[in-house]
Order: sequence, then structure tokens, then C-alpha cells
Amino acid sequence: MSLWLSLNKAISIWPERQAIVDGEKRFTYKELGFRVANLAKFLLESGLKKGDCAAIASPNCHEFLEVYYACAILGIVLAPLNWRLSEVELSAILKDADVKLLFIHNDFATSAYPDIKQIIRINAQEYAPIADQGTGDFPELPNLSNDDLAHLYYTSGTTGRPKGVMLTHGNVMFNALGAVAELDLKDKDTWIHAAPLFHLADAWSCFAMTWVGGKHVFLPQFHPTRALEAIAAENVSITVLVPTMLNAMLNDENVNKFDYSSLRLIITGGSPIAPETVKRLTRTFGCEYIQLYGLTETSPFLTVSRPKFEHRDFSEDQLIEVCSRTGRPFIASEVRVVRDDGTDVLKNNAEVGEIIARGPTVTKGYWKQPEATAQAIRDGWFHTGDLAVIDEHGYINIVDRSKDMIITGGENVYSTEVEYCLYEHPSVLECAVIGIPDDHWGEAVKAIVVIRPGQSASETELIEFVRSKLARYKAPRSIDFLKELPKTGSGKIYKKGLRELFWKEQSRQVN
Repeated sequence: MSLWLSLNKAISIWPERQAIVDGEKRFTYKELGFRVANLAKFLLESGLKKGDCAAIASPNCHEFLEVYYACAILGIVLAPLNWRLSEVELSAILKDADVKLLFIHNDFATSAYPDIKQIIRINAQEYAPIADQGTGDFPELPNLSNDDLAHLYYTSGTTGRPKGVMLTHGNVMFNALGAVAELDLKDKDTWIHAAPLFHLADAWSCFAMTWVGGKHVFLPQFHPTRALEAIAAENVSITVLVPTMLNAMLNDENVNKFDYSSLRLIITGGSPIAPETVKRLTRTFGCEYIQLYGLTETSPFLTVSRPKFEHRDFSEDQLIEVCSRTGRPFIASEVRVVRDDGTDVLKNNAEVGEIIARGPTVTKGYWKQPEATAQAIRDGWFHTGDLAVIDEHGYINIVDRSKDMIITGGENVYSTEVEYCLYEHPSVLECAVIGIPDDHWGEAVKAIVVIRPGQSASETELIEFVRSKLARYKAPRSIDFLKELPKTGSGKIYKKGLRELFWKEQSRQVN
């Protein structure tokens, strides 16, 4: 069983259903199948075979979806590239994956790819004739199993050797089917690809939505106004956003100008979300909200925060509290929160442990890195490095990444708790909380804050605001104000970069 099953089903059952909206371009599933078949033939004629690796560097577009499928049905491994990385980082990834052919958007330079012999520009001159011209008949497809490799996602290329996460056809398929069940996906749904398709925050939806015959709407570059406008214009019913994207949309000056009545569900993934943001979301868009948590190594989902039947009589505030948690285990995953000795923490919403997982969505490991694989997967369980509590209903809530936990004066401070508190202040648009070196306390709690346009707040005001709600040792000892926080390629706040910046500054002051 392979990803061919999902595309073949859509072509067979919904041939005339509109599959793609990409600007002025619109294709049915029959037309999508025609294009994927022609692209698959081209890949074979180019000498690629099962097990070879291809790559793609492109903003969101219908060609991205076509490349995902053309490679998958032939057993060609696809490495989606974070095109925001430096040329040095991209070159290292391509070398590590031994990429044979690269699809690259016409907006990007090819100077980072001198060793790639075959480069196909995603433009009218090179890519379009490949997909548009041909018989549209699928070539003879190889027999693929759940264990055959489908994708290589590189989670790091910033320091040392890049690390490629291996995802099999089985990993991707079980995640997609789980999403269909957990999110009630149907052929009537319209999905907007607003988060980057090179990242699993959104890429999983390519397969889940195709499997049910849903419509794909592509937003090439995220911009809050354009995203809001597209949701209204295309009657989008469901999407996933990184919390920073959602925050930008909620604070966009045009947020009240559009009709969002088509929306039934907004999902966030990639990082925890503040309950105050959830409350604003449900009132602004008038739709359901849930949080999905997972990692690239888990295809990606491990938990979903959708309420259970037993929550049916909860008040609005109680439901928001449930939805703001990391969530209960995803249908395709076995998830535990454990102590250092491997035993389960108490379900008391207080004892902190590490999230570990196993199941059909968990990676086989890291590409050509057995040592890293052995370190991450122990006794069959993948160790996430995320610290969490679990309540009596089985709902997990992340308190921090193990590397982000701050130890100040012997006390553990979880940065997410302080961030949630800061987000309750009406003047705070974005924030990040980190630990910085301190001669007396070991580490001191520091916040970096972006203030909403037209609002104001002083360092003293925000510190006192946190102290009024949390223990005094959890409150920031200092706050810096920036116009914008650095983001990763997927749109998450780049805490590592902030931490390195402030640790370097602190080191210079000490010296």
C-alpha cells in the first residue's frame, strides 16, 4: 500500500471535482491526474528510479502538490527544501541526500546547487510543457510497501551535519488517515495552504485532503490580509496555521472586512498557543478551534486537543481551556509522559515528564545517521524532548521544550507559562521568554516583546503584570522590546536565535 492509493481514489471518485485553486489556475482531479501522470513519465525518462532522491525548492503552488505525488507513486524519495536556508545549508542538504534532480521555482537562484545535474525550473518554459503535454496515462508503477521511503525532511542545517528525517509511505498514509478521522475531513471541505508546504505543519494536508476529494487553495507567500481575503473568496472551510500566522491575522487591520462564514475549523500546530488567543479566534472567525501537536519525526501528529463527548456540557471558557491544551493522543499514535526512569507520571496535571511515542507514524530514523537514530528511538519509543503534564482525562499539556526550561535560583520556570501570561496583556502582540546567564541566580528569566501597533507598555508594567498572576520568581527580570521577533522557515518564533543573541551579549558584558 502506498500514497498512490489516495490520488487514485480522488481521480476515480471525484474526477470532475475542483481539486486546485492557484491564483487564476483551476484544475479538476481528472486534470490533476493527467498532470501527475505526465510528470511521472518525465521522471522515469530522466533516469530516476525507485529509491533515488529528488528535491523541490518552491513557495506554495499547485506544482508542489504535483511533484509530491509524481515522486511518491514512483518510489522516488522527495526532499522538500526550506528555501529560506543559506546556500551553504542547502548545499549540505542536497549533498547529504544525494539529490539527482531538483525542481526549483523561477524566483530562486541556482547558485546553491552547482552539483545537481538536472534542474527543472517551475515556470512556463520548463515545467509547464512537462505537465501540460503528454497522453496523461500513468506509466507502469512499482510495487511499493508501507516501509518504502517517501520523504526526507531536514530538521536542521544550521550547525554541523544536517539531519534528514526519513518518513515512509506507511508513516505518511497512517497520519493522513488519522487526520481524516480526527478532523472529519470530507469532499465538501476546502483547504488553504497558507503555511509552507516544505514543512510538515501543512504538507500532511496534501495527502489527507486529496484522499477525501477536498479542494486545495494555494497561497504562495503568507500575508495576513491576503490569507483573510482568500478564505472569504474561496469559501475555505479548514486550514492549519502556525500560531504566529494566526496572531498576525487576528491583529490585521482588515480582519473585520471579510466574511468567514464558510470556516468550520482552524487548527494550529508547531508551537503552543495562549488561551487568550484561542478566545479571540473563536469570537473573530466564529468557528471551532483545535490544536495539533507533533514533530517531523512523527509525520507529524501525536495529539489533538479536540474535546471529547464528556466535555459536551462545558462552558465556553472550559472548552477553550481544553482546546488550548496540547491534547489527547492522536488516533494513530501511542503517547506517554514519563519520568527519567521511564515510568509514567501521575495524571495530576502537575508532575512533569517527557513525551515519548510509538506507532505507525513514527520515523524509521535519521538518514545515514544510526547514532542519532539510536539516541532518539530507545526501546521502540521516540523521545521528543518535550516536557509536559497530563490530566485525569488523559489530556497532555506541554510546559516547555527540555532545552527551553529555565532554572533560576534552583526553581524550574517553564517559558510557555510566562508567555501565556504576557499574551493576556492587551498591548502584547508577540513574545518569547528565555533564560540568560546570571551570576547570582544561574539563569534569569528574560522576555522579548513586540507591542501591538498603537499600543504601549513599559518594562515595569509588564513585569508587574506577570507578578500579579504568577509566582514572583517566574516573572521576567528584564524585558527587551523589538519591532519583530525572528522566525524559523515554518513561521515559529526562533528562540534558539534569540537565546544565542542574548547569551553572546551577556558574555560580552561579563568579559
